[in-house]
Amino acid sequence: MVFVWSNLTDGEPNFTLTQVALNDTIMVFAFAPIVGLLLGLSSITVPWMTLFLSVILYIVVPVIAAQLWRRSLLANSGQAALAQTLRTLQPISLLALLATLVLLFGFQGEQIVRQPLIIALLAIPIVIQVYLNAGIAYAINRGLGVPHNVACPAALIGASNFFELAVAAAIALFGFQSGAALATVVGVLVEVPVMLSVVRIVLRTRGWYEHRHSAVSA
Repeated sequence: MVFVWSNLTDGEPNFTLTQVALNDTIMVFAFAPIVGLLLGLSSITVPWMTLFLSVILYIVVPVIAAQLWRRSLLANSGQAALAQTLRTLQPISLLALLATLVLLFGFQGEQIVRQPLIIALLAIPIVIQVYLNAGIAYAINRGLGVPHNVACPAALIGASNFFELAVAAAIALFGFQSGAALATVVGVLVEVPVMLSVVRIVLRTRGWYEHRHSAVSA
């Protein structure tokens, strides 16, 4: 999802890649211990193998597969083929994101409609967190004179959550119809439109942002 947000804001690709790589590295080592700690505080038995398997399947394997594909394209066809592949994948990634949302809502739609108060209690903190984190990151980057195409992905990455991994882990641990699975699904359904609104905001405020950047550079 982070690459989608960055592409929508014309973000600097190398910076985005570095941020994603750092996030993934942290999650590989921190996701299972953090989940284990939180579940332990709730007196829930921690199935460590399931947690580690979720990390391997949903972070490690995709990263390795992507790197092997990238190296193969560069070795056999060169940089132009890689660039063309990325351009081809961009609309596909957006369609995949939309399809994921439709499927998630389709499977959990009944519970979402039946429990509006619980959904609101889950959604409100997510909305506040996304706007607050994105706003802080965007303002700090502007104050430091960071280019707009770096500030945009920085703000979006800082505000995003690993809901994709959380959904997979919650379903694996507690089942698809569980409250934990519902909470993570609601997280994805809320985060995506909110993040799209943040994309809209940072694009609309580019003139305001770059005016400050020009003043700092001068």
